[in-house]
Amino acid sequence: MSTDTAARRDRLVQGAVTSPLEVTEDLDVRPGPALLAAHLPDLAAHRRRHGMPAVLDVDGLAALVSAAGMRGRGGAGFPFARKLAAAAAGGRRPVVVVNASEGEPASAKDAALVATAPHLVLDGAAVAARALGAREVHVVLPGDRPRTRALLAAAVAERVATEPRGGLLDGSRLRWQTHIAEPRFVAGQAQAVLELMAGRPNLPVTAWQPEAMAGHRGRPTLLSNAETWAHVGLLACEGLPATLLRGTAEEPGTTLVTVVAPGVRTAVHEVEHGAALRDLLPAHVLGGSVLLGGFHGTWLTADAAADAVLSAARLRAAGTPIGAGVVIAPGPRACLLGLTERITAYLADQSAGRCGPCVNGLPALADAVAGLRRGQPDAAERVARLCGLLPGRGACAHPDGTARLVASLLRAAPGEIAAHARGRCEASVRGAA
Repeated sequence: MSTDTAARRDRLVQGAVTSPLEVTEDLDVRPGPALLAAHLPDLAAHRRRHGMPAVLDVDGLAALVSAAGMRGRGGAGFPFARKLAAAAAGGRRPVVVVNASEGEPASAKDAALVATAPHLVLDGAAVAARALGAREVHVVLPGDRPRTRALLAAAVAERVATEPRGGLLDGSRLRWQTHIAEPRFVAGQAQAVLELMAGRPNLPVTAWQPEAMAGHRGRPTLLSNAETWAHVGLLACEGLPATLLRGTAEEPGTTLVTVVAPGVRTAVHEVEHGAALRDLLPAHVLGGSVLLGGFHGTWLTADAAADAVLSAARLRAAGTPIGAGVVIAPGPRACLLGLTERITAYLADQSAGRCGPCVNGLPALADAVAGLRRGQPDAAERVARLCGLLPGRGACAHPDGTARLVASLLRAAPGEIAAHARGRCEASVRGAA
């Protein structure tokens, strides 16, 4: 084991490697057609614009989200109606969870949403709780975003004070409870969230059933991220026709995208499905490769990025899912190997340290990527072998996502990898040109 690998292993639980792309809460939030259409920071302004959401039973809510083609926006893109049906069929009173922890350092969409329309998020959770007969909504706040945490906690408190029954219309009472996630990449993983709610360390554990079937205290738990809940809230407030007018016939509606590029403020866009990726990028980064999906995402070549459209189905079919809705565009002069090395080292330190693929595999992969950047002759073979070994072996998908990132580098940057093997960084040559 190399000295670098041993050092990373020693720091696994401390999270000592700083993220190379820390996004601040000073954001450029672009107005959008739906979720970001208006600044509605308080409940009164929200109710004046949207009114009270419709009262729906499980079948009605399932039909609504199915007709809207709604999938989760947390990264996996799982059909929301299927999670709803699983929670409804669990045989015990379900629990609803709003996951706003946003552990992905490069993502800022939850921060933008909470600053603009927090009560759309809470309406969505309340509508689902009413449909399921749930009496608890748990809101998981981000540990590393103090402004976002304060705004969302204030929105929950305002709702409790202003609408004592939690915004439900059937005479029942809805209890709201907040939790603060740890500032770690894996803290927002579903099982890690359930561990936090149970009072245990906010880290992933092995689960034998989906949380929608057996989650918090063994009860069916409908857990989704803030953007997903905001779309549920919007559907319940404005109905299906408005959503069907946005996006494409195959993928109605909108999605939030965080764009990170050098020299400009991090921007959060709300775009209709089918929008061209290139239209979101600043001019000075056009012509460069793009990391789509965040730290667990995939590198796109400059040509692929120029042709890409923000269609979850098309991107998934191409093997480049939109993931956490993050676009990292370092520009044509960036060294992709150097950036991937820093991200991989960070991800190795951010694991739970509870299973072999994370404790041993991710540090070894980070070490191999560092060798790739240094031009070591056997590094590409080591990287490829580890990327083939890691997926599907961990307690959570953290090793899978990290391997996906690194494997995509091998596909997207063979020329740069070959140049580094010759002792020459193509990025430095481009920068000097």
